[in-house]
Amino acid sequence: MEIGIDSFAAARLIDDHTGENNNARSMAELLERIEHADQAGLDVFGIGEHHRKEFLDSAPALILAAAAARTKRIRLTSAVTVLSAADPVRVFQNFATLDLISKGRAEMVVGRGSFIEAYPLFGLNLNDYNALFTEKIDLLLKIRESETITWMGKFREPLNEQAIYPRPVQDSIPIWLGVGGTPASFVRAGTLGLPLMVAIIGGETHRFRPLIDLYKQAGEKAGHAPDKLKVGLHSLGYVAESSEAAANEFYPGYAETFTRIGKERGWPPVTRAQFDAQRGKTGALLIGGPEEVAEKILRHSEALGGVSRLTFQMDNASLSQAKLLRSIELIGERVMPLLSTK
Repeated sequence: MEIGIDSFAAARLIDDHTGENNNARSMAELLERIEHADQAGLDVFGIGEHHRKEFLDSAPALILAAAAARTKRIRLTSAVTVLSAADPVRVFQNFATLDLISKGRAEMVVGRGSFIEAYPLFGLNLNDYNALFTEKIDLLLKIRESETITWMGKFREPLNEQAIYPRPVQDSIPIWLGVGGTPASFVRAGTLGLPLMVAIIGGETHRFRPLIDLYKQAGEKAGHAPDKLKVGLHSLGYVAESSEAAANEFYPGYAETFTRIGKERGWPPVTRAQFDAQRGKTGALLIGGPEEVAEKILRHSEALGGVSRLTFQMDNASLSQAKLLRSIELIGERVMPLLSTK
């Protein structure tokens, strides 16, 4: 199982007292965490894509390119690229360039995004939410397959024997399909034969097993080999020296973030009791000491029929840089060895 980190590049804005551009400091700290993850032996680091004041990840390929110059072995991916609101030609060019800079370490996770700001921002109609993604994933995969393509769709001008450059170091840049809980998305990933990245940020993880079975059935029906149908898991998580320390350090920022987002989406405010329940054996949160978290990852993998990759999302809880760096160290030094011996 590959283990990594995903980040949404949480913003810190301008300090009212000093005038310091804390966003610049936040970006510097993010690059430090990616470099630290590389040194700690983690397998992958992902950068999300949002177009909101509280995140700095509107251009993930740029962040990943900066990280590529500072790292040696860790794989670098989006998490996710909002493909519905992007030009697949430019997406491919950006990540092919990243692949050249990183010497073959680029990947991407593509999806439709969990926020909707990208649609009006780029002049798109939210009513075309599904049609946009269907067309654009088709084009992106064709570009990956062939240097020169002829293609026609509804939402952009056709391509006629058009060559697309640069080409990456890798023969085929890995493209994962990022999904939430929509059955049609799982079926789409299986039909296309793409590895699946499932974002589970709440509830009980084992409840996603029927959807993953649906993915594998769709892939088998489409004639894809089982080894192509990999499942990845993106979860909120944080590892500290002890379970109590992890919970007490993570909860305040977690509660503030999800209570704020909940106001937009009609969710009730987060309580400590709900948080602690999510930390239980079947809950989605991977928050605790190293042994506790390793055991829970293995339970989740077994419940879902096998997980090939797991990424922690930990920087949405307003934790200090020192705590985030130490958590990365604990994942590399203590969690990953426990997983490899099971």
